[in-house]
Amino acid sequence: MCAHSANLARRAIRLAQQRSHRLSVKVHQLIGGKQVPVESRFVLQPEARHPNAFGFAVGAGYEVAQVDAGSAQQLKELIAASKADLVLNAVDPRFVPTVFDAALDAGVHYIDMATSLSIPDAKSPYKTLGKTLLGDYQESKRHEWEARGRLALVGMGMDPGLSNIFAAYAKKWTVDEVSSIHIRDGGDLRIEGYPFATVFSLWTVIEECLNPPLVWRNGAMEVRAPFSEPEDFVFPEGIGPVMCVNVEHEEVVQLPRTIPAELITFKYALGADFIETLRLLHRLGLDGKNPIDVKGVKVAPRDVIAALSPDPSTLGKSMVGRAVVGTLVSGRKDGRRRETFHYQVVDAAETMGRYKLQPVAWQTGVMPVMAMELIAEGVWGGAGVKSPEMLDPDPFLDLCEDYDVTVKLEHRIPGRSILPATEQPPAIAKSVTVKGTSTPTDAAYSAAATAALRTPVDEEQ
Repeated sequence: MCAHSANLARRAIRLAQQRSHRLSVKVHQLIGGKQVPVESRFVLQPEARHPNAFGFAVGAGYEVAQVDAGSAQQLKELIAASKADLVLNAVDPRFVPTVFDAALDAGVHYIDMATSLSIPDAKSPYKTLGKTLLGDYQESKRHEWEARGRLALVGMGMDPGLSNIFAAYAKKWTVDEVSSIHIRDGGDLRIEGYPFATVFSLWTVIEECLNPPLVWRNGAMEVRAPFSEPEDFVFPEGIGPVMCVNVEHEEVVQLPRTIPAELITFKYALGADFIETLRLLHRLGLDGKNPIDVKGVKVAPRDVIAALSPDPSTLGKSMVGRAVVGTLVSGRKDGRRRETFHYQVVDAAETMGRYKLQPVAWQTGVMPVMAMELIAEGVWGGAGVKSPEMLDPDPFLDLCEDYDVTVKLEHRIPGRSILPATEQPPAIAKSVTVKGTSTPTDAAYSAAATAALRTPVDEEQ
């Protein structure tokens, strides 16, 4: 667990302790094959520092243990010793199968924020669909989880996670028929003072951005080239058009299983300089995951690049602006074309001032805590491997206010949110915010909103 994940986990426990008492929840440091320093206020017992042992110590109302996240045996022993009811996995996605299987073997519920990794086609990754997609390993264990009567909630962060819930909400309330779902991650957030830096793990950034992205179109999965199909997406809150490109992401794989749609896409706002840097790393082979011999030392090039990159957990004070994640859903309501953008926006200054966390870390970390509460209270349940859109979106969105998560829904003019990528940003498309909470109200479909959004295109359709 990296430093910012540890901070999130600590806050998660504080929130959980304040709000829920039905789950046995413990924070554990899961280390991929190596020891790392633990914050001094967590005074570990001596055996906890041994690579093949774990121990407990009480600090600030919760317990800490240190184990190897790549060791199924250590994980099983830890789960049994802690008597936990749920495993909240916040480690590197490379360790997802091991932690996932350990929770299954232990007979406890499970949540993660990123699914098991894909395996692209070895010969032609950007033309041929890989045999293993994101989350396929976990989906293959669905019947085993059902047989154990336990829930594995996979991809329950910000995106994937809240983005899936937005799609489920739109299907339930805002449209009768879904034609397209577009998840967009962007805003005007920037990191000042660094020529190249990331808001979360560079290892994961490289994985997502350089793997072949997927698009769901007309009942089939299609593969694309990285950074393909650039567009100017109109972000809310006065941000306006920002260029977004295709990257690999879980939602494109998850959503078609539950929500019929002709087109499903996911795009990041990365910036031209950032894209060129990633392309250069790829051309030089520095994105490679397999160890190579360097003067007698085996090391993966990507691990070297990640080690040289600034630690995202330390960059909060250098971040300026807002991060926005939203889901644009197009379809028909009562026979008329309708397009909604459900989103969450967070300001860097606000999260640093209030939580001492950079915005992306806070966005990602608070979502599984909310899911954990819903599971503890029996609001979300069932058995098997599920992604967030498979569960009722209303309880989660209603809980957002309690966790200082502001969600908004814009009714937009159909066809005006996604614009051709241009050198000069086009005029901002018109949108009307008609609702900021999850519970449907008459205002959402008021005559005023309808009048504000009426266009010649609407009338023709």
